[in-house]
Amino acid sequence: MLVAIVLSARWVVRRLAVPPTLGPRLEMGFVAVALLLTAEIIGARLMRGLTIPDYLAGLTRPSGFVFLAMVSAFGLMPALVGRGRRGLIGGTHGDR
Repeated sequence: MLVAIVLSARWVVRRLAVPPTLGPRLEMGFVAVALLLTAEIIGARLMRGLTIPDYLAGLTRPSGFVFLAMVSAFGLMPALVGRGRRGLIGGTHGDR
């Protein structure tokens, strides 16, 4: 999953020509996480019949911690990929 997050973040920031500054990329990640969690909660309600408290209670299990770590990586990855020669992920040659 982490590989998919890195590759998709690199593709999206290049495709949308997001400036290589921290602010716009963190905003992009925040919006992506908000959309993802909205879809997760709606899906949990419609497909599994879970209430929001039940869904949140499921995040306290080990699998929930892994999910939260992946969601955090998903949100931060646009800020970490392709930022020129600053040594961040995929950034040794800059965005093209």
